[in-house]
Amino acid sequence: MRHVVVVGASLAGLRTSEALRRHGHRGRITIVGAEPQLPYDRPPLSKALLTGRTTADRLQLPRATELEADFVLGVRAVSLDRDGREIGLANGRKIPYDGLVIATGARAAVNGARAGTEPRPWTLRSLADAVALRDRLVPRQRIRVVGGGFLGNEIAAAARQRGCEVELVTRGKLPLLAAAGEPVATLVAELHRRAGVTLHMKNPQSPADVTIAAIGAKPNVEWLSGAGLQLDNGLLCDRCLRPITQDGEPVSNIVAAGDVVRWPHSLAGGSPITVGHWSNAVDQAEIAARNLLFPDRPLPFTAVPSYWSDLYDARLRAIGLPHLGSPVVEEHDPTAMRLVVTYWQDSELVGAITINRTSRLAPYRTALAKHHQVGGSETDLSCGGTGLSVR
Repeated sequence: MRHVVVVGASLAGLRTSEALRRHGHRGRITIVGAEPQLPYDRPPLSKALLTGRTTADRLQLPRATELEADFVLGVRAVSLDRDGREIGLANGRKIPYDGLVIATGARAAVNGARAGTEPRPWTLRSLADAVALRDRLVPRQRIRVVGGGFLGNEIAAAARQRGCEVELVTRGKLPLLAAAGEPVATLVAELHRRAGVTLHMKNPQSPADVTIAAIGAKPNVEWLSGAGLQLDNGLLCDRCLRPITQDGEPVSNIVAAGDVVRWPHSLAGGSPITVGHWSNAVDQAEIAARNLLFPDRPLPFTAVPSYWSDLYDARLRAIGLPHLGSPVVEEHDPTAMRLVVTYWQDSELVGAITINRTSRLAPYRTALAKHHQVGGSETDLSCGGTGLSVR
């Protein structure tokens, strides 16, 4: 394979490029990115940059491998011609490829988030977003965060730590209720109340100085609309991270990684899922690179999802797919703000979350791998067909 083009210059794209080199690719690598910066780390945007614990110049991702890659930055990909094996850029340039990695990630969703007196809410997805928003988080500013997911909670906590007057507007009665269930949501709500954040279930009528929408993300797949691939809340892929055509067949010379991917996972009973977390992008990068270089011997991606969130002094750690199961409290110490919750679906473990008890996660990770045959039988490791289960 002479030339691999990686569309997406963020974590998934960079790590896939490094994995290509580790697996023996000696040809050209071209990395295309819509943002002007070299690849940088996104989790610190809400976890550290907003609070001032780090600065923008410290976020560039380290490179574990000498890439010898060409970076084409500050320009978006706008089309994919699979027959001609080339991508089109917004500036009119065409880049041919022998192998293609799709790692275009996702963007912030804003529909329905308009609130307060501003014509359009702020979002937090890019480094530019974070730097601009950080400069608005000054003491006594009235900050309204719309969205009770992980990102919304982190932004609300960061704003409060900066001395802002903060309102957190959630769709459910508690923050993180849909993602983590009532035991975790109750503790997170208590963390906010102790810090002085006001919780609402609907947008207040009072004005806010800054309104921030954190209501989810939309995969960046529009540029693929004419490529004959299945685009359903992301780029639909098989278990080996190969895009699925509209005829239901995987494409052998294209792979995908990161937030843009929707693929079948055993924890979800074979139904397609999207996991927009840091570790998922890193784990997928390794399998995507290998399968692009060795298409005759593809391996499935079966890693157990994991992610984390820091709220004030509390450390939340999660594995699996907790939102699919019913919560069971394994340990709760309200005085120390410690909590261990497992999640069960049809008597099978599908996830676990700890707050200030990270050491308790390891046994649950082992159990998830065992019960769902992650790295299990020969049948589970095959990549015949799409591996999709429609529910």
